[in-house]
Amino acid sequence: MSHYLIELASLMAIFSFAIVSPGADLAMVIRQSLVHGRRQAIITSFGIGTSLMFHVTYTILGLGLIISQSIYLFNIVKWCGVAYLVYIGIKALRAGQTEIAVDAGEVRAGREQSAAKAFGLGFAANALNPKAVFFFLSIFSTVVSAHTPMMVKFGYGLVMASCLILWFIGVSLFMTTPRMRAAFTRASKWIDRASGVVFIGLGLKLATEKAA
Repeated sequence: MSHYLIELASLMAIFSFAIVSPGADLAMVIRQSLVHGRRQAIITSFGIGTSLMFHVTYTILGLGLIISQSIYLFNIVKWCGVAYLVYIGIKALRAGQTEIAVDAGEVRAGREQSAAKAFGLGFAANALNPKAVFFFLSIFSTVVSAHTPMMVKFGYGLVMASCLILWFIGVSLFMTTPRMRAAFTRASKWIDRASGVVFIGLGLKLATEKAA
């Protein structure tokens, strides 16, 4: 049990930097809050979280298939994951300040939006993001043991999805005022730099470990 807790803690340490880094999902939730209101933004947050489980599911099943066929193929995937973590770490370190803005005309033009559409926007935005594919493949292939039971891995995914939903609900409730957006914009550069150090550090650590 302690081994699984360590794995989950490692996953969440990496994932926490990923969810707070400014990106398309964050911009969408803020836009939904300003244009269509907090309720629709919260529904969109659930769509994003549900989409995360979509990524986790095919990642776990795909890795399971690879492992069952060849540990050599699994190690290839693992090293590709290491390379990707180092790559996104370098990009994060080089990133400048991120501006999070919503056009005032859109806010004035806001109109009633169905719950299904709000949910679908969040789900599609995350599900169709190619970066998410590589990210989850990377962290699951490098952090989670090949011998961890599949149900435990799905449990990890549920925890990650729940944290993502809670984060974006918090964004919907507290980070839609101009003052909060400005503060987050100022902090975005340092968030990216911290993320870069974490991702590169993880990649280098894994690169020095003996392959399974």
